[in-house]
Amino acid sequence: MNSTLIAWILRAVPFGTIIMYGALGEIVTEKSGNLNLGVPGIMYLGGFAGFASAYLYENAVAEPNYLLCVLLALVCAFLAAMAGGLIYSFLTITLRANQNVTGLALTTFGMGVANFFGVFILNGRTATQSLVYRAFQTKMPVLSGLGALGQTVFGYGFMVYAAIALAVALHFFFTRTRAGLNLRAVGENPATADAAGVSVARYKYLATCLGAGISGLGGLYYVLDYNQGIWATTGQIEALGWLAVALVIFTTWKPLNAIWGSYLFGALYWLYQFMPSLLGWSLPGYVTDLIQMLPYVVTIIVLVVTSLHKRRENQPPASLGLAYFREER
Repeated sequence: MNSTLIAWILRAVPFGTIIMYGALGEIVTEKSGNLNLGVPGIMYLGGFAGFASAYLYENAVAEPNYLLCVLLALVCAFLAAMAGGLIYSFLTITLRANQNVTGLALTTFGMGVANFFGVFILNGRTATQSLVYRAFQTKMPVLSGLGALGQTVFGYGFMVYAAIALAVALHFFFTRTRAGLNLRAVGENPATADAAGVSVARYKYLATCLGAGISGLGGLYYVLDYNQGIWATTGQIEALGWLAVALVIFTTWKPLNAIWGSYLFGALYWLYQFMPSLLGWSLPGYVTDLIQMLPYVVTIIVLVVTSLHKRRENQPPASLGLAYFREER
């Protein structure tokens, strides 16, 4: 297997994993009828909380525990992102604020809070100690050393495989469980679900908060694995958050499609870097800029095709982005 192709895959899979978490979380949220455009800010909150908890724990304990460090980062990232989802839920479900405006405000809020406190906590330092970084980047033993195949399939940290398992679990939840079917009913027609005895507000709150928590894990993965345990204020998480939102449309709101879709996005995003080696000639600067647009172009094409065919299973939830007024039922 060509070394350039291997390097391309090794770059695309971790990149795709970040946006897979963001997309899976947003799929859960949108299945309830809530359109949360605050995914980039929520990923910032999750990344910062997980990073800060691991950083402070490592520096406060003489001999930090390997497993506890990982669990602490995961739990704090999930809870902080859920807090962002709770803010969004209160404003849009209880106060019935505009979902688009609230989501965009949450993006700005999350990014500002995370960067401000991230720089404040670091106080001139740029990276965590080796423990948590090593924990998140630990590859599968034995299997990752089986040549090119082992390197490209098993040469990643545990969160890559956890994202795939989560996508499968969400597919089962939406299609095989009563709670999943009730959630889909709330997203399609909240008035009918309410008349059938389903608590619309409760399902919306739970789906939005849990979806935000899942998206926050994408920010954690970016900081503690993809970015090698370094807190960066370059705005990269925000860009990845918007890619996650685009991926939701590309997957037509199906969790299983997020698996291959995220890796395709990762491959297309990094194509500009490996195309010269694959083709054997260099590319001018404007061509590389155009190539980096491919994930968004593909999303637009999918959106146009699904809109033209109008197949119900490929359309967003019917009440997506619409506030529910029970008294108007």
